[in-house]
Amino acid sequence: MSQHSIAIIGVGKIAVDQHLPVIAKNPAFRLAALVSQRGVEQAGVPTFRTPAELYAAMPDLDAVAICTPPSVRHQVALEALNAGMNVLLEKPPAPTVSELADLVRQAAARRCVLFATWHSQYNAGVEEAKKRLAGRKIASLAITWKEDVRRWHPGQEWIWQPGGFGVFDPGINALSILTEIAPEPFFVTAATLTYPANRDTPIAARLTFASDAALPGAALTAEFDWRQTGDQTWTIEIVVEDGTRLTLIDGGSKLAVNGNLTVAEPMVEYEGIYARFAGLLDRGESAVDAAPFHLVADAMVVGKRETTDAFEW
Repeated sequence: MSQHSIAIIGVGKIAVDQHLPVIAKNPAFRLAALVSQRGVEQAGVPTFRTPAELYAAMPDLDAVAICTPPSVRHQVALEALNAGMNVLLEKPPAPTVSELADLVRQAAARRCVLFATWHSQYNAGVEEAKKRLAGRKIASLAITWKEDVRRWHPGQEWIWQPGGFGVFDPGINALSILTEIAPEPFFVTAATLTYPANRDTPIAARLTFASDAALPGAALTAEFDWRQTGDQTWTIEIVVEDGTRLTLIDGGSKLAVNGNLTVAEPMVEYEGIYARFAGLLDRGESAVDAAPFHLVADAMVVGKRETTDAFEW
């Protein structure tokens, strides 16, 4: 396996909490630089204010990880592809489905690797749940994804702005697990989106699905909420046709079968992401799964809007 030089563009909370430490312990990568408008620094590597400055100074760089807010990702990723860079995209990969499709086309034309990441898919219980659902019908599905926006996105105004996704920023993690483990596609048939009176993206959402993977009349639902304090809830409960109950807990890092814990591993999501990215770079292959993004876009199209109390930090 080759060692790949990589730079991080956008050094916010997720880059500091996950990307930097995971890159540091993966021998397949060497952190070459940061790009930060705020001038965030990391010992031993240069910081550039713009991607253009990075590409001018380091034309032999192998790859970039784009960790900016999603609203600017298409522009930043296209600039990287035009510079000949291989690109890793934090989730959500772009502000719109059309922009992601364009990046796929642009990367292929330039023979660059494009990797759209969904970190929750790399949790240990996800693959086991997928195996247990193969060839079986779903009798019911209940996704419950509730967390505290103040804990995970402190003071980040971009999440409330158009293109910021609101509660779908975490909710898309649950949907990425669903699209990974389900034996057939899921479709959003109805949604209720709850917006704070002073914000442009939802703080909560309730979704109803349909799928050929399910028995006729099966209840298939998801509930996302950003107002939960205390313990955080990231659970997917599935009952299959023979009555077996599969419960993915803690974002998919644990799997219980009929209440008995069968998989329980620490979260190593970003370790999985960078292990896969190294393989994609070695093979010169792209990997872009747009299915979770489509479900969010569809929910926004079919969703009924309701208004709740104003949100303040």
